[in-house]
Amino acid sequence: MGATTIGALIGGAIDAMSGDDSAADGALYGAITANVLKLVLPVAATYAVGWGVLKGIEVLGDTISERVKA
Repeated sequence: MGATTIGALIGGAIDAMSGDDSAADGALYGAITANVLKLVLPVAATYAVGWGVLKGIEVLGDTISERVKA
C-alpha cells in the first residue's frame, strides 16, 4: 500500500474513534499529511546528513591546521 492510502486509513480510523458520523474528513487529512511527510522527511534527512558532513569537515580541518602549526 502507498503512503497516501495508509495515511488515509489511519486518519479515518482516528477520526472514527472520536464518534463522528463520517471518517472521510479524517481520511482526507491523513492522506494530505502522508503526502506532506513524503516530501518533507527526505528533504530534512538530506539536510541533516549534509550538515553533519560539513561539521565533520570543519572539525577535521581544525584538527589538521592545529597539527600543522605545532
